[in-house]
Amino acid sequence: MADSRTASNRYIRKVQQVVDFQQKIIYLLVSIIFAFGLTYFLYTPQLSTDQVYVLFLLFLSIALWITEAVPPFTVGLFIFGFLVFALGDYYHKIDPENASKYVQKYVQTWSNSVIWLMLGGFFMAEAMQKVGLDKTIFKLAISKFGTKPRYVLLGIMLVTAVFSMIMSNTATTAMMIAAVIPFLDKLGAKAPFTKALLIGIPAAASLGGMGTIIGSPPNAIAVEALNSHGVSMGFLEWMLIGFPIAIILVLLFWFFLIKKYVPRVTEIDLSFLDDFTIKTSSKIFKIKRRFVSGVLLVTVLLWLTGNIHGIPASAVSFLPIMLLTMFRIVTSDDVRKLPWDTLMLVAGGLSLGLAIKETGLAAHYIGLISNENLNFYVLVIAFSLLTIVLSNFMSNTATVTILIPIAIILSTSNPVVLPLVIGLSASAALFLPISTPPNAIAFATGKISQKDFRFGGIVAGIAGPIVIIALVFLIDSFM
Repeated sequence: MADSRTASNRYIRKVQQVVDFQQKIIYLLVSIIFAFGLTYFLYTPQLSTDQVYVLFLLFLSIALWITEAVPPFTVGLFIFGFLVFALGDYYHKIDPENASKYVQKYVQTWSNSVIWLMLGGFFMAEAMQKVGLDKTIFKLAISKFGTKPRYVLLGIMLVTAVFSMIMSNTATTAMMIAAVIPFLDKLGAKAPFTKALLIGIPAAASLGGMGTIIGSPPNAIAVEALNSHGVSMGFLEWMLIGFPIAIILVLLFWFFLIKKYVPRVTEIDLSFLDDFTIKTSSKIFKIKRRFVSGVLLVTVLLWLTGNIHGIPASAVSFLPIMLLTMFRIVTSDDVRKLPWDTLMLVAGGLSLGLAIKETGLAAHYIGLISNENLNFYVLVIAFSLLTIVLSNFMSNTATVTILIPIAIILSTSNPVVLPLVIGLSASAALFLPISTPPNAIAFATGKISQKDFRFGGIVAGIAGPIVIIALVFLIDSFM
């Protein structure tokens, strides 16, 4: 009986794999048809061949990101290949001697300053986890908020938000939830405070990521879009906008959480923090912790004082990359585990945006809409809401990659506000378990249902655009 059941399960898995594969093939074909159809519909004789190629690539990338016929990072790699072969062949026919120069810039996004800035953040996050520095900071911070449930929740959310400004929000959420799971097991899955924590932690991780350029990939894409259009945006400049927005949204989210999920307990047992005690007295380990602390402190200080010493933030990122690998804090095995897929997606998105600009496709559509009287404030609100809606169903990095080039085309009078609003709004999509990896991690605990995320999704979906748009306009007026 057991053998027949095992064989049946194996057969069902094989059938499911075939069905999934067929579904992906169908999605891929639909995406291609969609891209050809829209390109044909929008084609005009004024469009050059290279512009038609890029227009098709834009629509195909959008379709592939939405349907997930292939993994999101694969779309980024596809963008590289398409631009090199399609445009390379086109430029070779019209200018054989300089063809390589035309397409080389699309591949060079791998060495873009944004990529190195994010990579520096990845190395620091990995080093903090290896030496337990993240756990030590977490324990010290939470212990300062007392034992009342609402303040414990506030402490955990604020610490999560701050960690997400330096570490991956996925890694931060995994660490935080792993810390509180023993405590949640005692409370039970139906306890209001359990739901509050499992909704609050991933929300704080996503919202906190708005605080720095390296906190979330959409931030980096927005910064690169601004820099490529002549608007200088460094690490400190982003923090002046992103940090207050992140903290305000986390506080608002916390306020609504404690109103809906009133804790039944009057005090919280913080003994679960004992699990965060580093149980080693090795001198080498202590030296490594101090070394990582020093590198982290110096790197952040150099990022924040870029206007004083003049060293670009991306160049500063080489400091942790070099020092942490030279002293074997981060090993070759650790480097292999870094989220390279995210960098592939971001680099591909940057190439697509560059192609839209360099081929003149953006200028073409700017000319078409230059006579249209578009209300800028309505445009900002519409793009903010559209970003949140799309980011709930697809990668927020892909969403920003698609929308920012379009937004810049439509906002020639003020190219600063829309990229910032779109980049920040992408982190406010929290409606579904699949909306963000942090939500998925919380959902995977089995202590929270899909409908429980709706409350937080509505709060972030309404409060997010209001706070983001208001503060971006306010800060932009002073910059």
